[in-house]
Amino acid sequence: MGQQQLLLIVLGVIVVGIAVVVGINLFNANAESSTQDSIVMQGTNIGAMAQQYFKKPVAMNGGGNSFVDFGTKVWPNLPSNLVNSTDATWAITVDGTATDIEFTATPTDVNYAAKWLVITSVTDSSISSSVEAQ
Repeated sequence: MGQQQLLLIVLGVIVVGIAVVVGINLFNANAESSTQDSIVMQGTNIGAMAQQYFKKPVAMNGGGNSFVDFGTKVWPNLPSNLVNSTDATWAITVDGTATDIEFTATPTDVNYAAKWLVITSVTDSSISSSVEAQ
């Protein structure tokens, strides 16, 4: 009788241990996915500002249907908590051409920074973000 009870206790401890490990892994995966979603949202905000600049006439300090000067006129004046947020640090990777501009976000969490980047591409009529592995 004692061996059977001991065996059941050991089996119970193993099952609980496996459940805890699986739970921790699911939590970490969800946290990473949440961070990616937050960074993509930030990229969409920056992209909307770039499109706003693109559509404004030059007389109103806009681009006049060009992204060319976005990096020098608008980028330095963006809110610092958007360019360097708690989730990521943003940089212009393709300094605006007449028709498109591209931004790259590097996660600030060291666990994610070596794994993936978020790249946001902006044209006059679209904003698209992708999570790309490094």
